[in-house]
Amino acid sequence: MASRICSVGISEAAGSPRIVEVMRLSTVILPIHRWAEGQKIWRRAEDLGFHAAYTYDHLSWRSFREGPWFGAIPTLTAAATVTQSMRLGTLVTSPNFRHPVTLAKELISLDDISGGRVTLGVGAGGNGFDATALGQEAWSPRERADRFAEFVPLLDRLLTEGAVTQEGVHYSAHEARNVPGCVQRPRIPFAVAATGPRGMRLVARHGQGWVTTGDPKLYEDGTPEQSREALRRQIERLGKACADEGRDVAELEKVLLTGFTPDRGAPLSSLDAFVDFAGKHRDLGFTEIVLHAPIPDSDFAADQEVFERIATEGLAQLG
Repeated sequence: MASRICSVGISEAAGSPRIVEVMRLSTVILPIHRWAEGQKIWRRAEDLGFHAAYTYDHLSWRSFREGPWFGAIPTLTAAATVTQSMRLGTLVTSPNFRHPVTLAKELISLDDISGGRVTLGVGAGGNGFDATALGQEAWSPRERADRFAEFVPLLDRLLTEGAVTQEGVHYSAHEARNVPGCVQRPRIPFAVAATGPRGMRLVARHGQGWVTTGDPKLYEDGTPEQSREALRRQIERLGKACADEGRDVAELEKVLLTGFTPDRGAPLSSLDAFVDFAGKHRDLGFTEIVLHAPIPDSDFAADQEVFERIATEGLAQLG
């Protein structure tokens, strides 16, 4: 994701060795639009040249809770039918309301419909509305981590094996069939969101990419410099986790979902500001920057013309 397209990357088969060499620019399109309007936004994202367009996999989210909010997998399926080459994915899916068996079936279907363009962003989840929407008590951080540690390996098996039987504490499968499997072989790539040691081990064992939003403790009162230092330390921990698993950290995409660091509005304020932001984070080792498509009167409000100029000129300006 720096100055040229690398020959191997997250879009390659999940088990293939790869060296990440270039910086890519992607976007998030929140699932808040009726499809008559939404399809235009997804088409436009491809026309602008974004590497990938992701959506949140939630039942509702923060300030959007009282407004329209559609399902992630149906939205991505529809997006697959109106785009040709742009990758599609979730940022991120979590165990909060998902089960690996049913999720695997949906992902294999989406991968087929899209012609092998799906990336699964997956994380442990949090204490938002999803955590109690099914009537359960919100899980503790420990239970979320325990569930995530079962969720990802089982999903890996379900997407790579024709039939899976596994008994777990939280998630089980009994002769779960997934034929013909994914278009991408051996399965769709995982971009695992993690900051702690257990999550980092999951990235090293199962991920083709790693996702972060930065250090949430710095969101309100931190500085951009403190944020970059925190991200540098996260990448160091990722490197150690990979080394412990006998894996080269350079094989992994390193994805920064913007909007949650102290300089949250800066990347979309101007082309020059984006170039400065992207360059500093490329220097840390990030290989993919993800920008939210502008939504007026929200935390993701931004000038659409600036957003489109960044999409078409931003990476070229990095040099």
